[in-house]
Amino acid sequence: MTAEVGVGPWPGEWPDDPRLDPDLLRDGDRRNVVDRYRYWRLEAIVVDLDKRRHPFHVAIENFAHDFNIGSVVRTANAFLAREVHVVGRRRWNRRGAMVTDRYQHIRHHADASELAGWCSEHGLELIGIDNLPGAEPLEAAVLPADCMLLFGQEGEGLTVQARSACARVLSIGQYGSTRSINAGAAAAIAMHAWIRQHVFGQVP
Repeated sequence: MTAEVGVGPWPGEWPDDPRLDPDLLRDGDRRNVVDRYRYWRLEAIVVDLDKRRHPFHVAIENFAHDFNIGSVVRTANAFLAREVHVVGRRRWNRRGAMVTDRYQHIRHHADASELAGWCSEHGLELIGIDNLPGAEPLEAAVLPADCMLLFGQEGEGLTVQARSACARVLSIGQYGSTRSINAGAAAAIAMHAWIRQHVFGQVP
């Protein structure tokens, strides 16, 4: 039997806290949230996250309704990215996000050129992540605190327009026979590299 996720109804007298949701207190909280946010209203969680978000952003190109976009959003939430930017088609497959898109700020851009302009306006270095000839190894790269990590579609990688819009492109070291790794996995590795450098101070 699979153990239930979360907590049941609040035991005893309800606490007097405006952040808490009466429906969750009454019925229990089975959401995919960390324990500190149990019983909190969704809006209250977002407000609290906004006070602590990291300055890096994440972008992914969307031309094929890629399932990986949801995975990228979920990982961006886990690493507390400032925003996720979807480039290309406005609609995207949300299943992989596991509802984390409700807690994450998501912005749309028509194309990579528009994304690059937005980065310039907000002082962000646009960094592509793809295993391309001449790409700098991510493992040896110093990531700026204020940056936009851009990922391409599964299989095809960054478009030509996206590559030309990036200030630089970083590659993730691979040592097996596969040509590339899953776009969602690549995003997780790159975001964690930023966390290692700017949260734990482990700069290459």
